[in-house]
Amino acid sequence: MKKTVDVSLPIGPVHPCFKEPARIKCETAGERVLSAEVELGYVKKGIERIMVGRPWQEVMFLAERICGICSVIHNMVFIETVERISNIDVPQRAAYLRVIVNELDRIQSHLLANYSYCYTIEHETLAMYLINLRETALDQLELITGARITCAYIIPGGVRFDLKQEDSLKLSSAMDKIEEDLSRFTAIFEGGPMISLRSKDVGILTRDDAIVSHAVGPTARASGLNADQRTNHPTYQKLGFKPVVMNSCDNYARVMMRFKEVFQSIELIRKCIKELPEGVIRGGGVVGEGEFTWIGEAPRGELTYHVKTDKYGRVIEIGIQTPSIMNIEACAHHMLKGVDSAADVTSTFISSDPCIACNER
Repeated sequence: MKKTVDVSLPIGPVHPCFKEPARIKCETAGERVLSAEVELGYVKKGIERIMVGRPWQEVMFLAERICGICSVIHNMVFIETVERISNIDVPQRAAYLRVIVNELDRIQSHLLANYSYCYTIEHETLAMYLINLRETALDQLELITGARITCAYIIPGGVRFDLKQEDSLKLSSAMDKIEEDLSRFTAIFEGGPMISLRSKDVGILTRDDAIVSHAVGPTARASGLNADQRTNHPTYQKLGFKPVVMNSCDNYARVMMRFKEVFQSIELIRKCIKELPEGVIRGGGVVGEGEFTWIGEAPRGELTYHVKTDKYGRVIEIGIQTPSIMNIEACAHHMLKGVDSAADVTSTFISSDPCIACNER
């Protein structure tokens, strides 16, 4: 009797296409992938355990070190959780500045994700264009916060630094550059015949499968789910935010979703600059005792912090749920199942933009 499975194919944990170590174990029949599992645990940091018993000032710095690709949102969600525990109000000017840095971080993260995908399918020219453009976004983060990756910009009751008039002009100019260059790069992606062959109808995640696997972020929205935690955020509501949704459910849709969201982030930043309220950037307040759960929208999807503090502002309990674990689940059990070629395993995995650092916290 012929075997159903021809080869057990391990990919990783060290692979030139992976930003971080993970191992994909595929069962194949010929070139076709029958099933897959993703194995994690190669860089476990234990940050959640390290946070317990420490004052919020230290936990704030630890939070943004969970992930170097989406550090701003970890900083933001932790601080916003602490603010709700302690009934600390945030001045409107500071709230708008938070949106600016959060969207800059989303831009650089999405550009890095799409760089990784283009590199994986061997379109190295477009990959280099995208990673170079990412530097423009990182430069703007540095301009506003003083740092490119771990910014520690958001603090209880406000932000650390104001946006100067001359810096807002530089930021606006940078948004023009990113928009102009990205329009050209997006056209390259949309019109590339090789990209189409490697991306369209590959790694299908149907809407029903996205619901079953609890996919989040661009991965879910590329499969037709209108789910974005920014719609629940008071400042984003004032800005009239509405999620971008696509329905083609494949690798191509997930990459295009990130391109579309970069353009959306540019418009949000422009609106914040235009409507930036006058006033102070710090409202003050003391972190006190309490317990709260708060959710934000990271570049990869919803990020949840559950924090409990004592009367001195020390964190005595903390639980963090990051988005990539759901998307990796969706990728392993749905996107990779039935992929026609083992060569498409890495590109499909990368299309879900997995963040191993967040999962290995």
